[in-house]
Amino acid sequence: MGVPEDPVTGFAHCALMDYWNQKTGKTQLRAFQASKRGGELYLEKQDDRVLIKGKAVGVLEGFIQLKD
Repeated sequence: MGVPEDPVTGFAHCALMDYWNQKTGKTQLRAFQASKRGGELYLEKQDDRVLIKGKAVGVLEGFIQLKD
């Protein structure tokens, strides 16, 4: 379709954070996705969530309106 891949996949890094947390007990990691357009992330596990920090570019903005 001509759409380039995401340079960094947040979903995959959430799973990786959980894996490495169980292996090492660490709650903070720095990660790098080594793809063609790669990127660096900072991950922090907080209870059952993973916070992801890094550079981002907004490509779409919208809103959802719920009606009764």
